[in-house]
Amino acid sequence: MTTLAIPGQWMSAANTGRHKLMLNLYMLIVIGHWAEHIAQAIQVYVLGWPLPEARGVLGIPFPWLVTSEWMHYGYALLMLIGLIVLRHGMVGRARTWWNISLGIQVWHHLEHLLLLLQALTGNNLLGRPVPTSLIQLLVPRLELHLFYNALVFVPMVVAVYFHLRPNAAERAAMGCSCAAPMKA
Repeated sequence: MTTLAIPGQWMSAANTGRHKLMLNLYMLIVIGHWAEHIAQAIQVYVLGWPLPEARGVLGIPFPWLVTSEWMHYGYALLMLIGLIVLRHGMVGRARTWWNISLGIQVWHHLEHLLLLLQALTGNNLLGRPVPTSLIQLLVPRLELHLFYNALVFVPMVVAVYFHLRPNAAERAAMGCSCAAPMKA
């Protein structure tokens, strides 16, 4: 049995010796997702495409990606899991900002769960013709997802900045090697 087979040991490794790798992979996924949302916004607001045709980059060859509540929910869940797992490697100011991002993602995840449940049951919120989240009652879905992703992303980036550039006390408390070398 490998040392990563036990969940507790896997979590420990993800936040110590493998934290830098896990954080980099996570941020790559997050930035890729952001790129999809930005591409879709450009397609609508710059290129003037109708919303049903504005499917981001991956949605052009795979249109079902944009309409699949399972895919959207899966990504929201992946984001939530990543924030929870990698949280244990954050200390000090980085932990504070990471927690802010996590709290916002909990709500974002619940909104996607509500959308998925509507898609699965066919019972849409307030009799709407399509699955609708709570905040979507006030803000259109494209704009809402840009907003949610910004709300989660900005404190996450601040957390990563502080994680990579810790003060002396934070550096001493870190269990990983993510911090930039100290200046001489």
